[in-house]
Amino acid sequence: MADLFAPGEEEQAEPAADEGAPLADRLRPRSLEDIVGQQHLTGPDGAIGRMVAAGKLASIVFWGPPGTGKTTIARLLADAVGMRFVAISAVFSGVADLKKAFAEARKMAGAGQRTLLLVDEIHRFNRAQQDGFLPYVEDGTITLVGATTENPSFELNAALLSRAQVLILNRLDAAALETLLTRAEEHEGRPLPVIPEAREALIASADGDGRFLLNQAETLFSVDLEQPLDPGELADLLHRRMPVYDKDRDGHYNLISALHKSLRGSDPQASLYYLARMLVAGEEPLYVLRRIVRFASEDIGLADPQALAQCLAAKDAYEFLGSPEGELAIAQACLYCATAPKSNAAYRAQKAAWKSAGETGSLMPPKSILNAPTRLMKETGYGKGYAYDHDAEEGFSGADYWPEEMEAEDYYRPVDRGFERKIAERLDYWAKLRADLRKNR
Repeated sequence: MADLFAPGEEEQAEPAADEGAPLADRLRPRSLEDIVGQQHLTGPDGAIGRMVAAGKLASIVFWGPPGTGKTTIARLLADAVGMRFVAISAVFSGVADLKKAFAEARKMAGAGQRTLLLVDEIHRFNRAQQDGFLPYVEDGTITLVGATTENPSFELNAALLSRAQVLILNRLDAAALETLLTRAEEHEGRPLPVIPEAREALIASADGDGRFLLNQAETLFSVDLEQPLDPGELADLLHRRMPVYDKDRDGHYNLISALHKSLRGSDPQASLYYLARMLVAGEEPLYVLRRIVRFASEDIGLADPQALAQCLAAKDAYEFLGSPEGELAIAQACLYCATAPKSNAAYRAQKAAWKSAGETGSLMPPKSILNAPTRLMKETGYGKGYAYDHDAEEGFSGADYWPEEMEAEDYYRPVDRGFERKIAERLDYWAKLRADLRKNR
């Protein structure tokens, strides 16, 4: 589990936590073997296991959700290879703290003592501050271990990433969280005062965060109860944990991506789940609606023209009703789009047409289809020979509307699904008429 340090605080050895410390501190693992849920890294074949076996650490960036052990693993790594451990937090530290840490590390290196510098929340440092680590990492003054809950690809400098190995920590699963609860019970010498169903609910409420789970367990141990709690009583006693979700960061983009792809995959159940995840976590409903409106055009298009109308109606309904009543209209639009026939033909056609326009934007349309509001324009051929389609048989003239210097393009190709099947029949019909008309000219 992660813990907090004052800027530049150094720990030479892992002291035994006193009985007044939080339960999560008292149960802090004393060796890498005690880490739960991260065996893919800490096991013999994992990246950390191999580093420890070799007795040499590379710089690392730990990327994972809160409460998964990033800080604890860093401390145990230093212990395992005999390095000096120093931890700073990017939330509380500035340039002066970094300079002090680098100077102390250089001094200790001269005495033969290597330093592992843990930087918690490393993504909070700006680009210039991140660049400041580079010379000290390159010359071996420090072995850097950065810890972040955000995607390093977006939050960390490419130069820094190229000098560090990114290791991904998993969200703790139910088995790992159960292990933590068992350790807590062994430490306290008594079982948690909950029935089995409430225990399952407690684990589920932690959402993969081991520190949060142990904090909740500590609350339960501190309360004098006459009988074990059921799930309802547990919910009344413990405060509800809000899902991990930052509207301007990774959780936001991950969930909107999951929603979009579930809609595209025609899975209404998963689509509704990710919609709920976002709205329950506090996402702005109109943002979600904007994305669903975009989906209606990008992934459904003319396969079901009503999809766009449904989404815009949901926007009107939500703006009229507000939350929470209006959220039902958002769910309806979500389900409509998930169950509609899919086509990205309009999306592909738009991209292709925009590309052509960029390449041929100065070409003149045929004069026959240009208006001639002045005498001079008429004399130079504007509008001459225009075929008025309503006067033609079948209401279709078959005229050529493309610039003379450009071949006709085929941007829009409807799929054989939904309403686009009928559109494809129309296009085929007009193509045959056009070919017949040109033969007879």
